[in-house]
Order: sequence, then C-alpha cells, then structure tokens
Amino acid sequence: MAASTASEVSSICSVDKYGFLKTSCESDLVDQRDGPSPETVIRRERKWLEMLKKWDYYTLKNYKKLRARCYKGIPMSIRPKAWSYLCGGNILSENCEMKYETLVTQTCDTKSLEEIKKDLHRQFPYHEMFISEEKPGQQELLNVLKAYTIYNPTAGYCQAQAPVAAFLLMHMPAVQAFWCLVRISDTYLENYYSPSMEVVKRDGLILQALLKKLCMPAYKHLKKVNAEPMFYCTEWFLCAFTRTLPWDSLLRIWDIFLCEGVKVLFKTALVILIGCLGKSESRKKCPGLYETLQLLKKPPSNILNEDYLILNIGRLNVTERDFEIEHMRQTLKMKKEKEKEANSTSVWRN
Repeated sequence: MAASTASEVSSICSVDKYGFLKTSCESDLVDQRDGPSPETVIRRERKWLEMLKKWDYYTLKNYKKLRARCYKGIPMSIRPKAWSYLCGGNILSENCEMKYETLVTQTCDTKSLEEIKKDLHRQFPYHEMFISEEKPGQQELLNVLKAYTIYNPTAGYCQAQAPVAAFLLMHMPAVQAFWCLVRISDTYLENYYSPSMEVVKRDGLILQALLKKLCMPAYKHLKKVNAEPMFYCTEWFLCAFTRTLPWDSLLRIWDIFLCEGVKVLFKTALVILIGCLGKSESRKKCPGLYETLQLLKKPPSNILNEDYLILNIGRLNVTERDFEIEHMRQTLKMKKEKEKEANSTSVWRN
C-alpha cells in the first residue's frame, strides 16, 4: 500500500483497541469479547505494581506467585514495564545509559541497512504506527534494528527480528524496545538468528520428539506426509509467534514466554500441533503435505483462542526433564552428523 493511500485509509477508518485499522486482517484477529471486569483489572494492576516494587523478592523467593500472575495475564497498563523487568531489559538499560541513543547515531554496514529498509513496510502495515512512512513507527523500527546490528555485529540483522521489534515498539518506547530485543535475541532465542539456523533446526527436532511423546497419531501423520519440522515451526520460533497468533492470544503467550523462556514457544507449538492433528477427522482432511502445512499455517480460530492455548499449555504432560533429555539427545545427534559430514568431505578431498 502506498503511503498516500495508507494515510487516506487511516483518516477514514477507526482503529481497534490495539491500534489496527478495523477493516484490516490483523484487526480481524483481535478477540472482540469483553476482557476482565474493571474491578478485576484494577485489582491486578495494584498487585503488579506492588510486585514490581519488590521485584528481587518475587524473582528470587516467590517466583511461583510471579509465574501464576503471568499466566493470568499482565494488565495492559503494566505490560511494558513488566515485560522489561521479566526479560531483564531494564537492567541492560540502566547499566548502559545513553548507549542506545549513541548507537542510533552510528552507521551500520550498507548491506544490513538495505535489508532493514526493505522490511520496514512489511511489518504490521495496517497498524496505526506502521501504516505509512510518515508515521513514527517505521523510523523507530529502523533505528531499533539498525542499533542492534551495530550492538551485535557478529549476529547482525535477521529478517525475523523485524516483527519481534515492531511488536515490542507497539507497547513501549524505542529505547525500552531495543533492550528487550537484545535480551530476546541474545538470551531467549540465542543463536536462532544465525545464518546456518542450526539451533532452530535442532529445536525443530526437539519439538518433533516431544510431539511423539505426547501425541503419537499427530507425530505419525507428519512423518507420513514428510512434513519436516522446519516446514512448519521456523516462523513460529523465529518470530516468537508474532506472525501466527491472534493479538489477545499473542499478548498472553508473551506474558509467560518472557517469564519462563523459550520452552513456552515449544508448548504453544505442541498445543497447536495436537489441536490441529490430534483427532482422526482432522487428519483425514489433510491427506498430503500441502493440506497439512496449510492447516498449520492457519489453524482454526478455536485452537488459537487465548483461553484454549493457556489452559492446554498448563495441561501438557511435558516436564523440564523431558526438555533437558531431548535437548541433549538432539544436540549430540547434530554434533555426530556434523562430524560425519566433515569426515566425508575430508575423504572426498583426499
């Protein structure tokens, strides 16, 4: 959409509670149901404000209560500060005062800058922040992504970071969004954005193994139609579901993702896979690879509903030990495969 056209549309269309034009497909993904009562919201806000004042106590000595409140959903007014505290972005910001402002004034490599600029208009184009180049969102997104490539030149820029950064900018100032992006990219999704994507491939295999444990019929179906994990989980993991979930569901998932870490992405993926392919009648509608991937690309709305996701994430029979075992198993498997490949290459050269 051209900037002028977007501006014209913006002037005649109202926006929903999250800032999307009500005529847009993104707005269609917003749950129109009433949320918690005003009394409940106020009560939760007070509890969160009190918890933020005693953050060290809750993170170190009463994490169970912190986790429970994240699962209930963080109040919208508290979410920006809470997310920053949960991921540790606030600590980086305090320890590196004015660092972001300095990075924004510096020049990053030409290739990365060109790639970032190409991606700006693709991020939530029907949100009031990003609807045109005239809006502040695209410039802030450029600054945040450019600053990250300078801050971490080894990792550089990955296209999947753009929707994550844009999502953060919708909820907090640019400097806060930048430090949250740093924590997410370098800690939560460590090495996800490397060109080889080895960690994403490994985590896809971990997801497949966990699915086999939890729902053999869904696992067998994916094997039958030759649906490799990278076919369906790459965007889920790299973009932390910002390209997949309805907005209300996405906010709730991020509340617990920033609290518990990357395992929440696995659990969300497992709930979607089991919801889509767990029943015989659902699998019969997906006889081949194409139909299966289409279903996983756009799952039924009831499966993506926030209440359904949160409830079933909590019900999954998967433990920390299960994650640890599969992590070690798949890491070792990939290491052996790399050694085998290196040996084969060596023999071929000799």
